[in-house]
Amino acid sequence: MKHLDQIFVRYKDNPILEKDDIPYPANTVFNPAACKYKDYIYLLLRVEDRMGISHLTLARSKDGFNFEVDKNPFMYPGEDPYFSIYEEYGIEDARITQFSDGVYYIMYVVHSAFSPRIGIAKTNDFKKVKRLEIISEPSTKDGVLFSEKIKGEYVRLDRPDDENIWISYSPDLKYWGKSKVLLYPREGKWDAQKIGAGPPPIKTERGWLLIYHGVRMTAAGRLYRVGVGLLDLENPEKVLGVNDGFLLGPKENYERIGDVGNVVFPTGVVIEGDELIMYYGAADSCVCAATAKLSDLIDICLA
Repeated sequence: MKHLDQIFVRYKDNPILEKDDIPYPANTVFNPAACKYKDYIYLLLRVEDRMGISHLTLARSKDGFNFEVDKNPFMYPGEDPYFSIYEEYGIEDARITQFSDGVYYIMYVVHSAFSPRIGIAKTNDFKKVKRLEIISEPSTKDGVLFSEKIKGEYVRLDRPDDENIWISYSPDLKYWGKSKVLLYPREGKWDAQKIGAGPPPIKTERGWLLIYHGVRMTAAGRLYRVGVGLLDLENPEKVLGVNDGFLLGPKENYERIGDVGNVVFPTGVVIEGDELIMYYGAADSCVCAATAKLSDLIDICLA
């Protein structure tokens, strides 16, 4: 079995996107959602403007590393009164989940004077997007949607208490309940302060693979790193395993130095066979990529 620090391999030309790659004025770009659409890999980037307000912009790539960024935002804080009051301070940190019917659901964080919440939207073609609902209580982040219904219900993970990963269920993507704590920080370990879901869970033959971020408080401040866990296919409340050590942490200058230093924040993955590309925000200032084998990630969860 590979050593933990060998499982993820940083792309040799990281960062793959920086603020100067955005074709309009921006302060930073980071925390991208990711998916495949037709012959391209799409990223849905969090772009923060020079007023401090975030929005979401698309980028496309044939190879997964060299991206062309759209000239205009894909989603901007909403004007509809229902959404605008909760999106006034920006929308950010999207995750994309594709369903078998061709619908791409986008979970994202809305920010306002009333604390962060989770919004959900959908698109079929990445040309038009429809907001569906604000689906969480206040002070909730890191919402991700499983890629299929389980026992007839939609399933999501989020972090409503700023520390733990919770699981919830819905019949219609609007009304959610049966919420339970799923994973929580482990005292004394690398994820001792708080944890949150990264990309949407990945369905494999051996379980739902969850890539997540964990935070530890140090003398120099918070340190964000990456870990993995495995959930049961039929009952995702059953945790099959969580690796004890982190797999990727701030090491390079672009991960250590930025608007928020010492941050590796995973938000998107694309998979081809056993090969995985993970996209992450680094130091809240740029977008990076790292590769891994799916089988290695599963194996360390069960070791």
